[in-house]
Amino acid sequence: MKITDIRVTHVNVPFDAPFYWSAGLYPGASKSIIEVFTDEGVVGLGEAPWWHFGEIIKEEITPALIGADPLDLADCEARCVPPYQITANTGENAATVAFGAVELALWDIRGKVFDMPLYKLLGGAVRKDIPFTEYFAFRPEQNGAGGEMSPEAITEYCLKMREEHGSTFFEGKLILGDPNLEIKTVKMMREALGEDAMIRLDSNMQWSLTTARWVLREIEQYNIRNYEDPVATFEEMAELRKHSIIPFSTHIPDLRRAVDLGAPDYFVCNFAALGGISNTMKFIAACEAMGKGFWCYSNDLGIMTSAYLHVVAATPWITEPSQSLFRWQIGDVIEEGPFRQANNVIPVPEGAGLGVKLCAESMKRWAKDFEDNGPMSHFYDPKNPGRYRKLPLN
Repeated sequence: MKITDIRVTHVNVPFDAPFYWSAGLYPGASKSIIEVFTDEGVVGLGEAPWWHFGEIIKEEITPALIGADPLDLADCEARCVPPYQITANTGENAATVAFGAVELALWDIRGKVFDMPLYKLLGGAVRKDIPFTEYFAFRPEQNGAGGEMSPEAITEYCLKMREEHGSTFFEGKLILGDPNLEIKTVKMMREALGEDAMIRLDSNMQWSLTTARWVLREIEQYNIRNYEDPVATFEEMAELRKHSIIPFSTHIPDLRRAVDLGAPDYFVCNFAALGGISNTMKFIAACEAMGKGFWCYSNDLGIMTSAYLHVVAATPWITEPSQSLFRWQIGDVIEEGPFRQANNVIPVPEGAGLGVKLCAESMKRWAKDFEDNGPMSHFYDPKNPGRYRKLPLN
């Protein structure tokens, strides 16, 4: 079997309403969808975490992989990815992420060739119902959606998710730069949701160390399961650890530094950002050896989400629910997408490979959105258009 072509399609999939994060308003996802074609008619699907990695796939990775055996992952990687020790030093790691998006498609091909779901190729399922959190955030109203711009509205939204979908796992961003607002919202949520609900927070590095000490002191009594990136660096998290028992997580996969400093406690990663599924499995194994936890990223489309489902199904060490923004996505690129949890879980797909198929109509719609409007910016600040924010916010 040989790779004959790789197709890259840029897509926009907006949310029903944008949400506030530390850099501004986040309106949705601009991704690259990858299709790897073979001479035996087997097609693998991949997904890049942001559209500009798709350009690297077009220009550099596709020529390198034409004629390669898609089942020989080591050879494919050697054709595309320079030594990580060098790229980490020179800031040229975009090839690693771009190949990671293609590597998902190579695993999809492998599963289709052997006619088995990905989780079986990874060793078999230790669980088949995969947990995810609901998400909450301050969201301005847009076309009848969103409008959660107060502690009362955030709390009411979470109660609605519990009533309609059986959700008891919640994670979210309370990012308006106001520590009193965050403290008030957490208190109100805990009182309304009860002691059994899981509440995790994500600050996207909005706080200074001084403010973070104060906020964590005030919210610790409300049993916060985890706080993601409360401050900007591992060193600041290590200092913050002296003042709080709340665990910390991050998207920055620097395991050595986390072990050396004692913080953060968890990594939350996109598989392409780690270089693909193979490298992700190695990273999770290293986390297990070092006593650091792991769960999966959010704001992905159905292809990457399916990879999350399979890897979590096959990995005993991943016990915490992964993030999700599923409820806010107005569409997807896969048939019957987007995935949405019920009673906190989504079943792992049982089809061959990743177990998902592209929806031609959806691909056409979201590719046209990208073509007509260009990529969506998640750095837009309505209070200061045309300027990027600086951190911390407080």
